[in-house]
Amino acid sequence: MAVYFDHRIDAPENGDVPSQLTWHSTLPVLAVASHSPSAGGNVDLYLQQGEHVESCHVERPHQPTVLHWHPLKPVLALGWENGEVVLLMHPSGDQTVLPSLHTASITLLEWSSSGSRLVTGDQTGVLAVWKVDARGRLQGNHLVKHEYNKPLTYCLFRPALPGIDVAKLARASVSGDENALDMFSWKGAPLKMGPQEGLVFYVSSADGKVHSVDEHGKTSPLLRVEGSIRKLVFVKKREVLAVITDSLMLSQYTLGPEGEAQDFMKVKLSSKSGQNVDIVWTENNLLITATGEHMIRLWDLDRDDNYILSLDETLGFDRGELINCVSYCSAKEILAAGTSNGRIAMWKKFSSRSDTKTQWKLQTPTEIEGNVTQLQWGCSLNLLAANNSKTVLILCEHLMSAHFSQQVAAVQLSPTQLSISNFTTGVHLALQSDMHIKGVCVTKDSVIVWNGKLINVYELSGTALHNTGSFLCDSHVVAVHDENLYTVEPNKLQIRTLQGTVKQHLYFSKAEGNPMLLNVCQSYLVVGTDTAHIQVFDLSRRDAKANCKTKNLADHIANLGALRSVKCNSSGSYISILISQVNGRLDHKVYFYDIEMDTLTHFDFFTGRHSSSISQPEESENPRQESSHSEVSGRYPVSHFWDESEPRLFACETVPVSSETSSESFLDMADVSVVTLFCTQEDGLLLHDYYLKPLGLQALLALDVPYYYYSCKPGEMDQGSTEASSLSHQTHSSKSKPSQFPHMVSRRPLKDFVGLESCEKATRDAMLNFSFYLTTGDMDKAFRSIKLIKSKAVWENMARMCVKTRRLDVAQVCLGNMGNARAAKALREAKAEPEPEAQVAMLAIQLGMLEDAEKLYKSCQRFDLLNTFYQASGQWQQALETAEIHDRIHLRTTYYNYAKCLESMGDKMQAITFYEKSDTHRVEVPRMLQDDTSSLEVYVNKKKDKSIYKWWAQYLESQSKMDAALHFYELAQDYLSLVRVHCFMGSIQEASQIANATGNRAASYHLARYYESHDDLKQAVHFYTRAQAYNNAIRLCKENGLDDQLMNLALLSNPEDMMEAARYYEEKGSHMDRAVVLYHKAGHVSKALELAFSTEQFSALQQIAEDLNENSDPALLARCSDFFVSHSQYEKALELLVAAKKYHQALELCLSHNLTITNDLAERMTVTDSKDLSKEARNELLERIADCCMRQGSYHMAAKKYSQAENRVKAMKALLKSGDTEKSLAWHEDPKILKTIIQFYIKGKALALLAGFYEACAQVEIDDYQNYEKALDALTEAFKCLSKAEDTSGGQQATRLAELQHKITLIKKFIHMQRLYSEDAQEAALLCEALLQEPQLDPPIRIGDAFGFLIDHHCQKGNLEAAYHKLAELQKLLPSQKIACYISQTSLQALQSKMEVLQGPGSRAGVADEDEVEEDL
Repeated sequence: MAVYFDHRIDAPENGDVPSQLTWHSTLPVLAVASHSPSAGGNVDLYLQQGEHVESCHVERPHQPTVLHWHPLKPVLALGWENGEVVLLMHPSGDQTVLPSLHTASITLLEWSSSGSRLVTGDQTGVLAVWKVDARGRLQGNHLVKHEYNKPLTYCLFRPALPGIDVAKLARASVSGDENALDMFSWKGAPLKMGPQEGLVFYVSSADGKVHSVDEHGKTSPLLRVEGSIRKLVFVKKREVLAVITDSLMLSQYTLGPEGEAQDFMKVKLSSKSGQNVDIVWTENNLLITATGEHMIRLWDLDRDDNYILSLDETLGFDRGELINCVSYCSAKEILAAGTSNGRIAMWKKFSSRSDTKTQWKLQTPTEIEGNVTQLQWGCSLNLLAANNSKTVLILCEHLMSAHFSQQVAAVQLSPTQLSISNFTTGVHLALQSDMHIKGVCVTKDSVIVWNGKLINVYELSGTALHNTGSFLCDSHVVAVHDENLYTVEPNKLQIRTLQGTVKQHLYFSKAEGNPMLLNVCQSYLVVGTDTAHIQVFDLSRRDAKANCKTKNLADHIANLGALRSVKCNSSGSYISILISQVNGRLDHKVYFYDIEMDTLTHFDFFTGRHSSSISQPEESENPRQESSHSEVSGRYPVSHFWDESEPRLFACETVPVSSETSSESFLDMADVSVVTLFCTQEDGLLLHDYYLKPLGLQALLALDVPYYYYSCKPGEMDQGSTEASSLSHQTHSSKSKPSQFPHMVSRRPLKDFVGLESCEKATRDAMLNFSFYLTTGDMDKAFRSIKLIKSKAVWENMARMCVKTRRLDVAQVCLGNMGNARAAKALREAKAEPEPEAQVAMLAIQLGMLEDAEKLYKSCQRFDLLNTFYQASGQWQQALETAEIHDRIHLRTTYYNYAKCLESMGDKMQAITFYEKSDTHRVEVPRMLQDDTSSLEVYVNKKKDKSIYKWWAQYLESQSKMDAALHFYELAQDYLSLVRVHCFMGSIQEASQIANATGNRAASYHLARYYESHDDLKQAVHFYTRAQAYNNAIRLCKENGLDDQLMNLALLSNPEDMMEAARYYEEKGSHMDRAVVLYHKAGHVSKALELAFSTEQFSALQQIAEDLNENSDPALLARCSDFFVSHSQYEKALELLVAAKKYHQALELCLSHNLTITNDLAERMTVTDSKDLSKEARNELLERIADCCMRQGSYHMAAKKYSQAENRVKAMKALLKSGDTEKSLAWHEDPKILKTIIQFYIKGKALALLAGFYEACAQVEIDDYQNYEKALDALTEAFKCLSKAEDTSGGQQATRLAELQHKITLIKKFIHMQRLYSEDAQEAALLCEALLQEPQLDPPIRIGDAFGFLIDHHCQKGNLEAAYHKLAELQKLLPSQKIACYISQTSLQALQSKMEVLQGPGSRAGVADEDEVEEDL
């Protein structure tokens, strides 16, 4: 945490009251104007610690009105009440008085952005523009003068428009930038240079007018508002001019290219009337106003959000304290406000995605005297100047000092206050110093404080502090060991006594640099220099002796800028180093220098891994540490410590890389983690532990096993520490004024030592060795180090360490030594879980390490176990969130368990809500509210749920409230309960109406039982039937002889009831037809047939036979077929014989009774399974079927069956008899078959049929193969056969011969044309065109083949247009055919390219049809 040192300005003793103050923008120089009613006014300059610059004193008999620094040079413009304007040079004090142009009080002074112009204005409205040279000196008289006749109130220069910066371009050219050189080259385009600074400005007057003055000095009115203008702001990002008046009316104007202004927003800012107003407008468009209230108002114009920041009494502010002024530091993002009680409140802005109001955090106030009326941040050092109406104070930020050594801790509270805690004696002391403390160091016997010029030494004895020495020493850093002090001077280190006497000098060469960092641990001192050299000295002897050679780290660490911190361990064997890089950024690494081995290693917190040596490759990591790397990665170190007595143990504070913070502001961050490492020569760097810094703690002070020591945040007492209450409080002040200070140091045990804080040294060393060996993975040495320890607390602590190392085998041994049987059982049962993390989480739960258990469950994504864990630990909100997001399968269970918890806590209303979410409210809510019937009745009526209505109705029925119960049963639509209650009440008519109207089976059954018990059999059977309880209805019918109703009920019921009714009819001997039907319906066909045969029920037999199929019993089928034969129903008998697979009997029946064999019947008699018949028997059966078909004239079917029986001769004969020669087997595939066919035709002297066969052959050659030559041969043979055949057709044979001759002639022409094409393509094309004109061209010549010939011809000749037209013509002639088969593949591809060119609104008809050709491709 930072504190602010206040330096009062060294003002002359003249009693003047400061009225104005202003900082230079870059130099730490403050200008203060003061006045006296009698003597006039003064202006003085002061340095950063309030030193008065005597040469720069300006005094006039008039009061100063305006002060304004030059933006770059140390030149101050002063405006006086009499109209005088003076330029004051620093540090020479030279004064330049501007020519007398103004005669009234100066009201404004404004410099341009680069300081080349100065604008002055006065109370009468006179405005002048002056030119100033590069050194800040006035050049001649005024350039421009304007008179506005009204007091001028504000002036604002408009930023320059984007253009080429010639100065930057020149510097780039000098440095060798070729692009910059080209821009200056005359060969390129003319260089368009924009103005180097904005010379256009706006000036406002008291009558609400704003005037614009251009770069040539010409003025023009811009806008006007009501009231006097207080402030002008130009928003560069949006090109907007904002105007704020004295009445706090904010107007925003857009500025056009011609200089016109258009208002687009006006708003009245909140304020307290009659008070002075301080207004700040930040660079990020945040408007801040202080109007003399207890709060300040902020308006974020970018987000259009407004909010307030108030003072907090818990931080030391008084009730009713008012804020007078504000100032904002954009570099540090701190908002400072001065109050009426002499306090300066500061809000620190934090980057956050949450609500804007939460981004500001109020800090502990800085107190000064008087009433703070003016504040201003200034210069690059972020100094804050405050005016309290009596004097001016300069506040500079200083990081609070703190130190821990030998169980004594000192923490700075304020610039002059220290809090000192002695943990050995339990004493808490407070030290009030007369000087500003810039550093502190302590030992068990002394406290040393210094301010860079003076060192004070205090002796710590018991419960008192005594000042034992004070001496001057210009050392910015001091260290102490025993009775020696160590201070630094250029190139040397001084060893002094506590009284300041120099005992020894330790010199550093010029190359080694000046000592700037000191650290003492035990009896070793490490020194770091400004040239990155380090040296260790042994202090155990009388004189300090170098422990090693001076090491130059710049030779071993690349990109090293400067050392930030160096510290050594208690044995002087290792030095840890933090550095900053050349670019000023903090390095991600902690470096470790091994003095004995002269090696340098590092641990990189960005990657979370270490290196064994800078010059050697990385060693393999310990597998047990792999899971820890991701936890410590992405960070960088901000502080580091070695244990006070254990040389192996090292601790480091780290923050995330994304925080982009400095080492001074990390203290306010929440995500600060503490990482501990073991460092040895044998094992290198081993990651031991890491955890987040506890809330309420400021920063790590030291590591001294078994504790970490932290400084506490002011006002936030650490809840995890117990020392505070036991420490006695004493206050020591150099002014003898007692005061009380809060306890500022807290200690927390290491995880390995929880419960062992007060153990003896042997146990502590054993635990450290155990932890070290456990980290290295050497379990044998780990157990040997603690085997003699009997303390249960030690074993419990080791079990806790097993959670971190995830060694469950070790944990079982620890639990056994602890005697914790419950935890051992839970751990044994947890081993059933597949994830190791889930097993370790159960161990953590048993040991009370709930945070670790939560992290483990999350890491293995066992959200079901995490949900159970949250429930068991009472974290119901987390349990609900986990169930809703990750564990939805247990969501309703979680709701239910939470509802049970709420019920047990007495929160019944919330319990009802979660019972409803768990969908168990229908049972659980009535149960929960059964003792509160009024609430339950309200809930029932409110929910309108049928299940709850039913529960409530049952409750009312149990209370004998039948009418109310009937009402709620009706609402619940519980018809059974309605009928039951009505029957109970004797309202049978209402019960019957309900059962008939609703058709509810349960209600009908209950009513039927009621009627049966009252011997109303008709109604009983009726309601049994409505209830579909047919067996009960059948029982009543049988018992009471209701045979007619019995048949209908049996048919409605199941097969068992049908069988029972059929037996009833059979035994009774009457209604045998009903018995047959019921047996048949029940599936007992054999019993039904037997009964039908015995009683000669022919109609029933007919009905039963219709349901018989091939799956029925063959004997039963045969018996039925005999029955149908005997009754001359041969077709039905034939069907049953075929179903019974009595194929021979079926054929005999067909032959004897001349029955027709249909296609379906023939196929059913064709046996396909070789298991039923052998091949010979199957062929014999097929031939018999074919014989039957021949006899009945079914030649096609006979031919098919002969073919299946492999008798091709008979199959051909059957086909010949059919006259259908085109289906003569597959003759075109087998030449032998073709030859056999011809022989059969010749032997049969069927020459006319043979001619038809040849014609068919010719057509096949044309259609399938496009072989016109073979087709011609076949047609010639057909002509010969037909010529030889006898004419039995009565003259048709001559016509047929003429047709054959015509076909032969056309085919000969087509063949000639094809042969001629190779010799004369053009002639062949002409012949094809002529052929297309022939009548009856198709089918002898397929028209597609002729067109295809022409299309191929045109494509080969490259005449795609003609080919395309032929293709379109062919498509018209054959619109329903695929035309791709007529054209060659090459031609099709060429035409496809042609069609792509012709696509569009002007394409000819038929182009769309060509898509079909593309599909065929």
